Amino acid sequence: MLGFKSWLKALYKFTVTGILFFVAMNPVFSEEGSLAKGKKTENQADKSFKPGEFIFEHIGDSYGWHILTWNGQEISVPLPVILFSRTKGWVVFSSAKLDHGKAMYNDFKLELEGPNKGKVVEIKKDGSQIKPLDISITKNVCAVLFSILLLLTIFLSTAKKYKSIPGQAPSGLQNALEVFIVFIRDDIAKPSIGHKYEKFMPYLLTVFFFIWFNNMLGLIPIMPGGANVTGNIAVTLVLAVFTFVITSINGNLHYWREFVDAPGVPWWLKLPIPLMPIVEISGLFIKPFVLMVRLFANMTAGHIVALGFFCLIFFFGNMNPAIGYGVSVLSVSFVIFMSLLELLVALIQAYVFTLLSALYFGMATTEHHTAEEHH
Repeated sequence: MLGFKSWLKALYKFTVTGILFFVAMNPVFSEEGSLAKGKKTENQADKSFKPGEFIFEHIGDSYGWHILTWNGQEISVPLPVILFSRTKGWVVFSSAKLDHGKAMYNDFKLELEGPNKGKVVEIKKDGSQIKPLDISITKNVCAVLFSILLLLTIFLSTAKKYKSIPGQAPSGLQNALEVFIVFIRDDIAKPSIGHKYEKFMPYLLTVFFFIWFNNMLGLIPIMPGGANVTGNIAVTLVLAVFTFVITSINGNLHYWREFVDAPGVPWWLKLPIPLMPIVEISGLFIKPFVLMVRLFANMTAGHIVALGFFCLIFFFGNMNPAIGYGVSVLSVSFVIFMSLLELLVALIQAYVFTLLSALYFGMATTEHHTAEEHH
């Protein structure tokens, strides 16, 4: 128990320190600080702080991993840009070549406006743009690869330890992980699925720890954290599709029969308009859609609220620098509170996704018996 309290205290200090580091090193803060002091450059004079662009820039994906801004210079980790062009074939280069959209490399440019904003486009000789096939290693992709590597390292080492000391009580990290593993088995899988729960345990454990770890990494403002992986709807879509496919493959005859026959439903809900079959088939796709949107919306909302408090500093600072400094104390305090709340939300969202997936598996595999069969 003492070890858990020490771990929680260290996590609290790390979170607070990371948030303050984010405030100090964020490029918007350094730029707005110079504006508040009246040191406007010619370029800055034409630029006003835009909260929407600031928020969506930080929760969105990018071709480079921004670290901090030091003395007006942005320090970031360039990532590989991998494109397939009809005219040039496969092209691979560093995202540093694009220089935040100000430069062009080999006829490729990072577009800052229009429908292709934030995407790499190819500029043809006549000045028109075409969008190549893009499979670049972006910030979110890099974060996913890092989380996978982290999960493999942790759980392979834990499994090796189980084999080396069979029958002995777990300790350390092994003990901490066993709490969650047993909880998912006894309180989620068994009650929701039944005696066939072991078949689905690998997926349930994988999706729980993948979501939880990425939620936690997203709260760390510096690399390798800070990427909004579970706030990217493409990631939550893939997770929801996995649940949908597993549910569909393992669905028994009774499960699929309900979509057509709907036993126990009055005939007037089936004829002349097949109302219940339409509702049941719609529910087949609504369930994974809800899984996708719930995780995406909850994790994105947390980041937007925290960044919204930051924006209040500049909103009031433009009115009066003194008011901006006063509001900054309240804003940072609220952000620290939100970050501590997000620690709980990160775990809850992983639990909810895993629980609903287990419920869908249970509904698809439950064996129904008639009264005569029971007799």
